[in-house]
Amino acid sequence: MLIPSATGIPRQLRVPAGVIYLIVSVAILLIFASFFFSAQFLTDKVTDKELQQLRTENLQLKDRYEEMRWHLAEVEDRYSELVKKEVYLRSIFDLPEIDPQQRQLGVGGPVPPAMASISETEKTAVVTEAEVDRLLKLSEFEIEKYAEVESTLVDVKDRLNHTPSIWPAKGWVSRGYGMKYDPFTGYKRMHRGLDIANHRGTPIIATADGRVTRVGTSGGLGKIIVLDHGYGFRTRYGHLSEIKVKRGQIVKRGEVIALMGSTGWSTGPHLHYEIIQNGKTYNPMKYILNEM
Repeated sequence: MLIPSATGIPRQLRVPAGVIYLIVSVAILLIFASFFFSAQFLTDKVTDKELQQLRTENLQLKDRYEEMRWHLAEVEDRYSELVKKEVYLRSIFDLPEIDPQQRQLGVGGPVPPAMASISETEKTAVVTEAEVDRLLKLSEFEIEKYAEVESTLVDVKDRLNHTPSIWPAKGWVSRGYGMKYDPFTGYKRMHRGLDIANHRGTPIIATADGRVTRVGTSGGLGKIIVLDHGYGFRTRYGHLSEIKVKRGQIVKRGEVIALMGSTGWSTGPHLHYEIIQNGKTYNPMKYILNEM
């Protein structure tokens, strides 16, 4: 029933129940549709914002990867310099060379098919990761090879330290190595060492690192010292006036081991110095590298 103003005439209207249900249903549908589209609109707005943020981060990551690749290129240059130095060291000490192909360690290979379907930033990331992995493997290989060179150099240094190579005393050479006239007989005979003359009490030093294996007297050489240097080397010092070391003592190159004298068969104060390698005597002058 429709009731207008006080002066109007009331009217009666009949509406079927189905129509009322339909109107209510449409209203509810419109309300839900309004909520749905509003939510969808807000979601799209948030998604666009996140997408823009992701794009910005993506560009930043790409720049970082590019910068990292520049650094990796610098690292590879330094690695190449290390390889050159290692090759040079091997050539100096006559060590076996390493095949350049062996240094690559089998790193590399075809590009995976999946690379074609990823973004440029992802490609840069994959390539950078592969480059880092390659340099790590190469550096581990080079460290191993440097350790081999270092071990060899340590052995060489140890051998040099134990090789007689300096004058055993100051003075002047009164008789050399080889067939020389014997001052007591007047006949030529093999002189197996080097005679260095100077005043009595002149210090006598070890010509290389070693161990004292003999201290005492030996007939014509008088008071003697024998040092074992390893690697087949021994040195003998004769005609001593005073011995400063004991049997079994470890001595270093340049350490005073005795004083010059004239014991044994001697015409005056001097040192008789011998170098023996693997049981055979050699001319000491071939081993002396320094100036007296």
